[in-house]
Amino acid sequence: MRKAIWLVFLALLPVLGADISGAWDFTVETGAGTGNPTFVFQQQGDKLTGTYKGLLGEARVTGVVKGDKVEFGFEGQYDGGKVRVEYTGTVESVTSMKGTVRFAALGEGTWTAKKK
Repeated sequence: MRKAIWLVFLALLPVLGADISGAWDFTVETGAGTGNPTFVFQQQGDKLTGTYKGLLGEARVTGVVKGDKVEFGFEGQYDGGKVRVEYTGTVESVTSMKGTVRFAALGEGTWTAKKK
């Protein structure tokens, strides 16, 4: 029994202390269509910074990572104005994440991400 518990713990260890630093390819699905932005993250402890590049231009990203939970956002450009974009999700492995995204008053969607 102890061996099984230990094996489960070892399997979860990469996610529990996940460092998502690096470049990620995202697929974002909304009612308006699909987009494929790129994020580059730098993580120090639970603090997350980085950059976004996609349909809403280029922007600085800030957020947090706590255990396997991740939250980050940025201010992008849409139709001549600024829009706040907020991502929340789960780190599934050291190379995979998924979650939901909210585009201020413009709507919501889902996302998946794979580390480059």
